Amino acid sequence: MPKKTKWRKDQKRRRGGKATRTLNISFGSYGLKSLTACWVTSRQIESARRVMTKYVKKTGKIWIRIFPDKPVTAHGGEIPMGKGKGAVDYYVAIIKPGMVMFEMEGIDKETAKKAMESAAHKLPVKCQFITKE
Repeated sequence: MPKKTKWRKDQKRRRGGKATRTLNISFGSYGLKSLTACWVTSRQIESARRVMTKYVKKTGKIWIRIFPDKPVTAHGGEIPMGKGKGAVDYYVAIIKPGMVMFEMEGIDKETAKKAMESAAHKLPVKCQFITKE
């Protein structure tokens, strides 16, 4: 969740196009790249981070290149149509094809691949393990 936002509620936006930023590995040696477009919630990012830290332990380092800055609103269960927009329910990060979502360094390639594949299972987007060339 962002510390401060300019507006409390956001509009939906369209889910088209490919990523123009965060295309390459910038910090680590290994990365997890998205192949499809999706919204990734803050809970899913945290779940993926926990799985990766289990493999990295104290030797490696992880960079999270995505941030959930888009608020998603929701109404309660039995509320009739109309009556305005609902309250902010959770936050999402907008993922586009080609974005590098996570980076890792300080461990061998096999362990990094295993960690990234486990993290990919926690995300609702198709992912690919990449290395820095």
